[in-house]
Amino acid sequence: MPPATPAATMVIFRNNPEGGPPLILMVERVKSMAFAGGMVVFPGGKVDDHDRAYAGIIDHGLDLHEAAARLAVIRETIEEAGLALALDGVTDAADCAEARAALHDGASLKEICDDNGWTPQLDQLVPWARWRPPSLETRVFDTRFYLIDAGDAHLPAVVDNTENRMLFWDSAAGVLERVVRKEVKAIFPTMRNLERLAQFDNFADTAVHAATHPVQLMLTYVEERDGVPHICIPEGHGYPVTAEAMTTATRG
Repeated sequence: MPPATPAATMVIFRNNPEGGPPLILMVERVKSMAFAGGMVVFPGGKVDDHDRAYAGIIDHGLDLHEAAARLAVIRETIEEAGLALALDGVTDAADCAEARAALHDGASLKEICDDNGWTPQLDQLVPWARWRPPSLETRVFDTRFYLIDAGDAHLPAVVDNTENRMLFWDSAAGVLERVVRKEVKAIFPTMRNLERLAQFDNFADTAVHAATHPVQLMLTYVEERDGVPHICIPEGHGYPVTAEAMTTATRG
């Protein structure tokens, strides 16, 4: 397989104040973005060299690549959504405007944490999935997905006006309904993960499900079914839908 760019994304849960399934934060990327432009995704992005260096000097008990991905998704969530999560020392996850500005100006997560007295809490991130698309894609990302529970916290996420144009909270089923109504668009991996998330009514059950399906590298592939090429994923990883015709599937 050709090389893939390491990346990570965070599925942020918070309790719905009106009751019902938990709400999940979605980010709508600006149309000019080279990857998934105009699509709704979970906040996240590429793992960079600073993330890898930081992972090499903190105590975490994880594989170096795993730790770097978790640090990357903490950093990217501050940058993209203005939320500082999985960080000890943060009293208000939404009170990170200065840290966000510093990251946009080129500061590393380590510098941000040192300046603010924050300590990454990587164990708060629950491994959910790891996806890699087929080699036919123009841009190939090896993306790790993590869950995190924000409980009853009020999290007024704010767009960054560079990579995203809209942020919103909705249940996984609600986001899928928006896609059906053509209010938003989502790429194949986002759709499959929303369908998987929509099976559960709370974070605890979702986390139990994640624990019973240990993360393995999910290699998507193309297979012809009834004369129609489909994008597919392997069975047995907890996904209720494992294939979609390439004529309807939206790709990054």
